[in-house]
Formats: sequence, structure tokens, C-alpha cells
Amino acid sequence: MVVLKNLPQELSRFRMRVLAAVAFVLFCFGLLVARLVWLQVIQHDELAARAESNRIAIVPIVPNRGLIKDRNGVVLASNYSAYTLEINPEKVVDLDATIEALGQIVDIQPRDKRRFKRLLDEAKHTDSLPIRTKLTDEEVARFTAQRFRFPGVEIKARLFRSYPLGEVGAHLIGYIGRINQAEKKQMEDWEEEDLANYRGTEYIGKLGLEQAYERELHGITGFEQVETSAGGRAVRRLDHKPPTPGNTLNLSVDIKLQALVERLFGQRRGALVAIDPRNGEVLAFVSKPTFDPNLFVDGIDADSWRELNEDIDKPLLNRALRGTYPPGSTFKPLMAMAALTSGKRGPNVVIQDNLTYSFGGRSFGSPEADRPGPKDMRLAIVGSSNVYFYSLANEMGVDLIHDELAPFGLGRKTEIDVQGEVTGILPSQEWKRRYFARNPANQKWFPGETISLGIGQGYNSFTMLQLANAYAIVASGGQRYKPRLVREIEDVVRHEQRRTASDALTPLPLRPADVDVIRNAMGGVTLEGTSRQVFMGASYTSGGKTGTAQAVGLRAGERYSAIKADERKRDHSLYVAFAPVDQPSVALAVIVENAGWGSAAAAPIARRVFDYLLAGVYPSEEDIAKTQLGQTYAPIGTSRKVADVPLLPPSQTASAASAAAAASAPATGASR
Repeated sequence: MVVLKNLPQELSRFRMRVLAAVAFVLFCFGLLVARLVWLQVIQHDELAARAESNRIAIVPIVPNRGLIKDRNGVVLASNYSAYTLEINPEKVVDLDATIEALGQIVDIQPRDKRRFKRLLDEAKHTDSLPIRTKLTDEEVARFTAQRFRFPGVEIKARLFRSYPLGEVGAHLIGYIGRINQAEKKQMEDWEEEDLANYRGTEYIGKLGLEQAYERELHGITGFEQVETSAGGRAVRRLDHKPPTPGNTLNLSVDIKLQALVERLFGQRRGALVAIDPRNGEVLAFVSKPTFDPNLFVDGIDADSWRELNEDIDKPLLNRALRGTYPPGSTFKPLMAMAALTSGKRGPNVVIQDNLTYSFGGRSFGSPEADRPGPKDMRLAIVGSSNVYFYSLANEMGVDLIHDELAPFGLGRKTEIDVQGEVTGILPSQEWKRRYFARNPANQKWFPGETISLGIGQGYNSFTMLQLANAYAIVASGGQRYKPRLVREIEDVVRHEQRRTASDALTPLPLRPADVDVIRNAMGGVTLEGTSRQVFMGASYTSGGKTGTAQAVGLRAGERYSAIKADERKRDHSLYVAFAPVDQPSVALAVIVENAGWGSAAAAPIARRVFDYLLAGVYPSEEDIAKTQLGQTYAPIGTSRKVADVPLLPPSQTASAASAAAAASAPATGASR
């Protein structure tokens, strides 16, 4: 067979194929060169930075939170370091299996798992979350030996908050807790600098001074620049900027006095606020019952939360700041001051007190302890005459009462340096129109409603902070301050102290003669009036006023004794006071809920506060035990010098010590 080939055609075809192959190769090389130019020239800076970021990690260093101390340097809030076992959920394939396996190495309780699940539900991004806190050294060693089995799990050293005195001053100090989603949402509106300062931070102040002074206490976050391996482990440190610790808060509160008052309340409910009228510094800020803030630091467990939240005594309610009560007869000296400043009634005007006051076809009565007879302003305050102040309220009218007493801080916030204060109610016709805006039928103010205001009942409702502040103004002769709990802020790095003096407000133009009338009358209460038994033998002079306020209203014709057996429907016991009378250095207001007459429960607590502050005297243990039961007037037993008494009694010291130990020592799996 003869095969004929067209050599020129074959050669031409071959050349075309070679050229196509060469063109393809050149095209591919062109793509590679173009890509190389794109990566090495055009994208060089960006990719170099990205590569560097993969090699170098910036790790935030959380600063030590600032301390909180009382006026004498006693530490009320501090920090400790502990190891936590943490899981990054995005780096773990099977989370449940990992937790079960970890449970074979360290003790993980069901409550730890529940807390971890709650944190997991709240977390939005790749935060590592603690499955166990406060690991023992043995547990740290066991996990470290088997760390290779658990990618995404690591041990970190974390700072934790500790409240060494446990329940003492809890409402005042507050507590910190994990930043929740609502708080993260709010933080999105912060300035970039402030937001950057919280990178790596998982805790924030939730209540009390911890919340109000968060920026001062938090400090400035530092950073550490480290070189990492391909597996993400730190190889070496390249740069380091240490964090700046938070500032220390030095309070005006005397925590030994605070602890004493809390003991004097015993199992009873109530509040006490003591203020220095010369500068607005708060000396005691008590709310009972209280709670242990250490429970909240690392996430309170469900059982403890349920117990606190459902307690009928409401231990989480800050009664000094948010509890509002009718002031009862403690309102009468303020009514008298309003009469004097407005010119409605002079001190020598005499009213015949026949124990009943008739108005609009209704008869307003007096307590059984009242005595009939003619009474001027002093006698009306000393004897706590209802009729005198019924008639005074009727003469003044609700709006004049409001206008004269509003400058004393009643029915408005004092702007104390903690959050959550309520306004209370100092009624007026305008207030009633606003309050009943949705019910026009109830908006009209009736003259009969004014009568009860004169004796501190009706719509009147104030906090103990407002009452203490009002009587501090009376005691100072009209000088006003914004109450302050923090005395100074200490920069622990520069060793500088910044005084946070209370803001002096415009003084009230009270006439000295009018102030003397009220001071003299309130002094008479302790010498010859309703609290004379309580202040018998005191080494100082004081002015005060007892009060008894209805906890529940009575139906027409119903007598108080009919409900007296129900403890929670009994009247509240109140007392307001200042001392010494001539140059007052302390003014206070105290309430003991459902405890009856003011001289029986509230006034004895006030006496012991004055003894502590003015005479340096601490009550005997016998006296404290009796006072807790409402069974004392003047102190009994052998009093002691304040300096000779420990901050807490042995039983309370042991309790606080165990709480502090539980907070700072390694745990066995139980979360606080």
C-alpha cells in the first residue's frame, strides 16, 4: 500500500500546534506573572499586614479593679486571682462530649454546666467561656498534662472580685457581674476609646458604688503583643504595655457604724441614713435585710437567685434609696418650718387641742397618747399634736405646703452618687392632675385631702435619704448639699487623692430665729417629749421627732387594734434627729417597718448611732440583743469604747471570713 503525505500541509499543521502550545504556555505564565504582580506589588502592604497579624497577636490585659474602702481605710471590695477552665465553642467539634471528657479530669458540677449553657446562649461571638472557676493546683496540673486532647479548651488566670465583709453594706457597695447582652448593646454607643478600654473585660458594675463609679474603678486596659505559632500558641513576647489599675474609692461611710446599725435591726426590715449636715457626707447608709454580694460575682446559681428574689422580705430592695414611706409625725417639724417661712403661723399662736378636728363633716382624731389642752408650736411638736397640724395644713393648703417644702428635697431626687434613687411624693394639685392623667374623675384635689398631709399621711411618701437630707438642711440652718458616699478618689499610680466634696447648693433663706424655734422644739422632744426615755443620760444634746406611719389604710370605723395581730400590717416606726442641737454634726432618719411606735423601735437605734459618733461609745452585747427585739430605750449593760470593739462580732467575723475564703480559695466545682 502506498501512503501519500502532503508534507507542506503536515508541517504547517505541526507548526500551528506548536505555536498554540507556546501561546498557551505564555498565557499561563502571563497569568502567573500578573498574579505575582498583584500579590507582591499592588496588594503587598495589605497582605503583609495580614500575614503579620496571623503571626502576631494583640492580647488585652485586664487591669486590677480599684479597691473600695471606708473612711477609716477598711477594705470593702478587693480582688484575687484564680485559674478558670474555659472553652471556645467555635473551636470545639462536639461540645457535650468535650464537657463530659473534661469532667473526668476536673470536677464539673451540674450548676457549672447550667451556667455555661446560659453564658453560651448569651454569647454572640467567639468568646471563650468558663466551664469551671477557681481550679485547684492539682486540677490545673491534671488538665495541663492532657491538654493535647482538648483543642479549644484552655486554662486562664482571671481576676475575681471579693467582698470581705459579706452582707455588711451590700446595698451601698453593690457588686459586679458578667456583661450581659443589654449592656453590650448600650456599650455600642460608647466612644471608641472607652469601648476599646473594655476589650478583654467580662465584668462590669451592676449595683451601688460598683455601678456608679464603674469608670473610676475599671482602670485602663493594657496589651501584650506576642508572636504565635501556626497552632496559635504564644512563642515569644514582642511588646508590652502594662494595664493601669483602677482608682480606689475612699468612702465617707464608717463601716463599723454601718455594721452596728445592721446588727441593731436584727431580723427586722427597715433603713437608716445618717448625713453630716456640714458637708453632705453620708456616714451610714443602711438597708435591711441585706444579701451577700459575693453570690453575684461569677454568676449566681438559680437556687440562690430564686431564694433572694422570692423572699417576702425583699432583701434585694435598697430601702434607703428606693423604699418610700409616709413620714408620719416626723413630718410635723417640717410643716412648722413651712408655716414660719411662709408667715402663715407664728411660733406663739395657740391652738386649742381637744383631740379631734372637724372638717367637711368628717372628724379627724388623735392617738390615744395625745393630751388635750392649748398648744403653741413648740408644745405641738414636743407633744406631737395632731389637731395643731390638721389646722395648720388646712390654713396653708396643699400647694403652699408643696412650694415651701420642695426646696428641702422632698418629693425629688437628692442626686446622691449612686443610681436608682426614686423621687417619692410631695403632693400638689398639679401632681395629682399628672398622676391621675388617665382618670380625669380623680384629678380634682379635695380640701379634705389636705388635712392628713399635716401629720405626714395622705399622699406623702418619702425615702429615708430624703428625710435625712431635709433634716440636715434644717440642722445646718438652710445650707444644702448633694449627699455623697464617696469622700475622695485615690489614683494608685500617681499616689494622688482627689477630693469629691459634696456639691454645695444655694442655701435656703431661713431666718435664724425660725431655725431656733424648730431646733428648740425638737430638743424638747428628747428632753420632755416622746423620746425622753430613749435619750435619758446622754452626754450630748439632740433634737428629734418620733413618727408612726400607717402601713395599710383602715376602712371607715375600723380600729387599728383590729389588725394589730398581723405583723406586716402594723404601723411603721420612724425617727428623725440631729445632734448636737447647737452645732449639729449628724442628721439621720430611720424606719423600722411594722414595728409600731417610733419611740419603741426607731429612736433607740438613733440613740446608739449618736452615742457611737458623738461619745465614742459602743453598746453592750446585751443591749444589742434587746434592741434587736425592740425591748430597749436608753442603753443597758456596760457600754464599750468604739476603738475597743472589733469591726464584726465573732459569729459574724467567722461568717464573713468563710465567705471571703469561698470567694478567693479554689472551689470544688460549686459556683458562687
